[in-house]
Amino acid sequence: MANRVFITGYGQLSPLGSHLSDFDLSLAQSQSKIVEYSLDLPGIDPAIIPVCPVVFPLDKIVAPSRLPLDRCTAMALKVAQDAVSHAKLDPQQIDNERLGIYWGSGMAGAGSFDKTCQALYVEKKRVRPTSVVTTMPNAPAAEIALLFKARGASLSFACACASSAVAIGEALRALRSGQLDVAIVGGSEAMLTPGVIASWHALRVLASVKSDMTKTFFPFSVGRNGFALGEGAAAFVLETEAHARARQANIGLQLSGYATNCDGQHMTNPHPQGQVKAMKLALQDAQLEPRDIGYLNAHGTATVAGDLCEAESISTVFTDFGVPVSSTKGLHGHLLGAGGAVELLVAIRALETQRLPAINEHLDRDPKINLDLVIGQSRSAPKIQHAMSNSFAFGGTNGVLIASLV
Repeated sequence: MANRVFITGYGQLSPLGSHLSDFDLSLAQSQSKIVEYSLDLPGIDPAIIPVCPVVFPLDKIVAPSRLPLDRCTAMALKVAQDAVSHAKLDPQQIDNERLGIYWGSGMAGAGSFDKTCQALYVEKKRVRPTSVVTTMPNAPAAEIALLFKARGASLSFACACASSAVAIGEALRALRSGQLDVAIVGGSEAMLTPGVIASWHALRVLASVKSDMTKTFFPFSVGRNGFALGEGAAAFVLETEAHARARQANIGLQLSGYATNCDGQHMTNPHPQGQVKAMKLALQDAQLEPRDIGYLNAHGTATVAGDLCEAESISTVFTDFGVPVSSTKGLHGHLLGAGGAVELLVAIRALETQRLPAINEHLDRDPKINLDLVIGQSRSAPKIQHAMSNSFAFGGTNGVLIASLV
């Protein structure tokens, strides 16, 4: 394939752990990190909400701009630095004009905005003069660009749950076209504040914890009734083949395929036709056939309608071959705009470790879903070369990524 693009480094912060070893262990042992959050605000009924927080001290991150940081932006800076370090990339040795930042977040600055509203309307305090630049959607990308002095494209994508998948994919296209040599890409999300949690709770897509928690938020389970809200971030260094080879970087991993489209059907209900088309276009982009995919990380949100729709879509695309499938949202929660990035890393680690992450040992699978689900313990997969990651968002945006071993 001409104009190949390699993933030469990555970093992550997620409920599964802040270190890669913890991340891998949590996936291997199907360790769910979901905990209970007590929502108690004036005007609404108290509720117990399942959430997946990240252990991350915000005060240890200093903004290149020296401005206050939203938690979402702070996590973005941390994982971007980790990805660059993992890639052994010296920013001083690259052409800044050809370094781009592509970042995704559904509601970057959501936490800071929530706090601003609290201060203004409840505490009757003045609004901080930095409120706009702290809450603006492109704050993570802007701070990363400042940190690495990037002067190529710096673009932010807000496509709900597909945000970071689309950001990564659009960077792939920019690198293939010759616009850039290097891109720092990924996504972050931090919405675990009272007002935002209350908003998601009102939408009635979060799992109930009134019943057995081991059965409510696991994707493709017969007892599923919604997801746990999570937070996290992941970043990748993408490089053109020429640039990676010139600096003798590790080129064992390729970002080989990407596609995005829109269902154009409904604001919150997914449609199988759009999902099928997106997966087929990603396979076409990677010059692969369905039988080449050794693992599929499903979007799988544990909503009743969403899981059925995606299962139908996957069965349609892989009808003659089948493919091992899992969704790890039951372990790390739904990371919203960061989900595409973190779940791409899940797929990448499946390739690199040759083990497929399981959904959870407690899963009582929905008999209506006819997929090769990885249940219980992780599954050995010594011959997989290609993995697919799905991100299907509110608003109908679909993003599909394919990573491959070289």
